[in-house]
Amino acid sequence: MQTIEVIVDALSRQGSNNVALTLVSAEGGPLPPWQAGAHIDLHLAPGLIRQYSLAGDPQQRDSYLLCVKREAASRGGSRFVHDTLRLGQRLTISAPRTIFSLQPATHSVLIAGGIGITPLLAMAHQLDASGQSFELHYYVKTQADVAFRARLREGFRHGSCTLWSGCEGRSLRRDLPPALEQPEGRRLYLCGPAGFMAHGASEAVKRGWAADSIHSEAFAATAAPASSDPATGFTVTLGRSGQSWFVPPEKSIAVVLLENDVDVPLSCEMGICGACLTPVLAGEADHRDTVQSEAEKSCSDQQIALCCSRSRSPELVIDL
Repeated sequence: MQTIEVIVDALSRQGSNNVALTLVSAEGGPLPPWQAGAHIDLHLAPGLIRQYSLAGDPQQRDSYLLCVKREAASRGGSRFVHDTLRLGQRLTISAPRTIFSLQPATHSVLIAGGIGITPLLAMAHQLDASGQSFELHYYVKTQADVAFRARLREGFRHGSCTLWSGCEGRSLRRDLPPALEQPEGRRLYLCGPAGFMAHGASEAVKRGWAADSIHSEAFAATAAPASSDPATGFTVTLGRSGQSWFVPPEKSIAVVLLENDVDVPLSCEMGICGACLTPVLAGEADHRDTVQSEAEKSCSDQQIALCCSRSRSPELVIDL
């Protein structure tokens, strides 16, 4: 996987619990192009790799902008960013990957909850630059939690931005954007806590939105559903070479493949980044990722997240 050396060029407080990072190329040139909704792997320390959405303007190639919330139950990433990271520090990142991309629409409705503003702000930038109609709705607990307030105050030429504060009685459960009443030709993008996105999507479906016009991105893995037979495991077979190995209940497909010298592009290892999605050639996948939509998980040409998903059939054949 391609990696890039960068330098922390700026750190800024964005709301009460967020810090923004501006990263520039260590070589001084432009960074790789990217599309709104993309994320990168940020290598913070040995064994500490985390995924963060790019929040800036995709047209600007001189730097990448991230925003990280301090998490009370941090697995190490947000704590490192808030407490250890310093200006001028050299880091390694991956090239941007996009699994949460904008789709054609007559109008786009962007609904962010908390730190979920990061990919949606990039979407607002991209839609505005291309002259496409959109509206951004940003829900926070208190006004003090708003990230990128200065940028949002500038407004957009082709879209609007509305801030909603839960402490003022304007949470997503109490106040839905009026745009949800008009699904025709529109697309909905949700990013934030799992419950926030689930509620927004549910309310949209009730109002006539088609499931394939609703898009979301998770920042954390959801609880894995129980396998059809968790005690027995299954066999994974490589379609190209015919090699097979047993995958026991306590190991993931990715771990078994790595133990047998098969290269697996791992990143988050939680089913939220899409780096290890691999086509399924035969067998019934037991999907446990939050990257793919339900439609993608049930279509004829399926992909499986090797880091977390399993098999409901005795054998799973994958395209490796």
